[in-house]
Parts: sequence; structure tokens; C-alpha cells
Amino acid sequence: MSTHPSPPAPQARLPRTPRAPVRWVLALSTQVLRTERQLLTALMTLLVVLILLNVVTRYTGMPIYWVDEAAVYTVVWLTFVGASVMTRLRMDFAVTMLTDHLGARGAKAFKVVATSGVLLFGLAMLTMCWVWMDPVGIARHGFDAKEFAAESFNFLYTERTQTLNWPTWVLQLILPAFSATFSVHALANLLEDMGAAERVQHAGFDVVNADAVN
Repeated sequence: MSTHPSPPAPQARLPRTPRAPVRWVLALSTQVLRTERQLLTALMTLLVVLILLNVVTRYTGMPIYWVDEAAVYTVVWLTFVGASVMTRLRMDFAVTMLTDHLGARGAKAFKVVATSGVLLFGLAMLTMCWVWMDPVGIARHGFDAKEFAAESFNFLYTERTQTLNWPTWVLQLILPAFSATFSVHALANLLEDMGAAERVQHAGFDVVNADAVN
């Protein structure tokens, strides 16, 4: 009775190690995401405290007039930080009417194009923030806000909030910060979509898709 040798068992495909620049981008995005998670927790806590403080002081007849404005700015910061996190977790909205009728390769190509558009938007917003805040211009005037405004007609550094009386530019720093983190996350997503690295699983974020929100 003749025996035939059994075919060799297929070897598991090992994940390919990405190149150093790709690893650096993914590591930076992961670190930014962890920081954003802590910031979200702090901002949510602050918002709850402000709302409770507003309720208590109004109920006792001693309202604190700056609490409302502080709560509004807290929500603004929460929105931008949350949008950056959702970008990296790929929880942003997508219209799939076209890609549903394409093959796997076509859908992948369209995903790369869409993610490239997200990255370009982030870089464009970062450039606009640089032009708008003009750090070189304000430094050239010795950080004299009035002199800078008189020459450039940019009154960003002379404006103050209505009740907190804080410099407006301090609160608006969330815009360039968001543009930078948004761009880093978009670049990391693009590298994964192009196949330069395996998709990263982010520990500590249980909600990773829109269906899990409910």
C-alpha cells in the first residue's frame, strides 16, 4: 500500500514591518490620541462642574455671570478635540453609494482619495491659522498687540472675551492645535489605507464605529 506525502501546511503570513518614517507617524498619532483622551476627560469634568455651579448659584439667587461663557468655550474645545479623535478612530461620516458598487480595489482607491482630501483640508486649515494668527508678525512688533493691530489691521491680539476678560487668542489656540492633530491623524489613516502599515487597534477606545455609539 503506497502512501502519498501530505502537502505542507500553509504558513501564516507575518505582518510586514513598516518603514521608520511610517512608524514615527503612527507612534505620534497614537501619542496624540492618548493625550486627547485625557483632555476630553478633563473637559467633560470641567463642563459638568460649570453646569452644576451655574444651577446652584442661580437657584440660590447668586448667579456667577462668567460661568455661561466658560461653559460655551469648554463645549467649543470639546467639539474640536472630539472631532480630532473621531478622525483617527474613523468615526467620521461616509457616503458609500458609489463605493458599494465597486470592487475591493476600486473601493480602496476611493478610500485613499477621500483620506487624501481630509489630509489636504487639515493642512490648508493649518496654513490659514498660521496666516491669521501671524506669529512672525506679532513677534516682529515685540509682541505689542496695539502696534501690530495698527499696522496689519489684525485685532486678534487686542480682543478680550466679554465676561471672563481673557485674551481671545488664548481660547482660539484650539484652532491651530486641532489643525495639527487632525493632520497627523489624517496622515496616519492615509498610510494605513495605502497599505504602508497595518491598521492600528487603539486600546482604551471601546467605541470605534458609529454603530457602537447607541
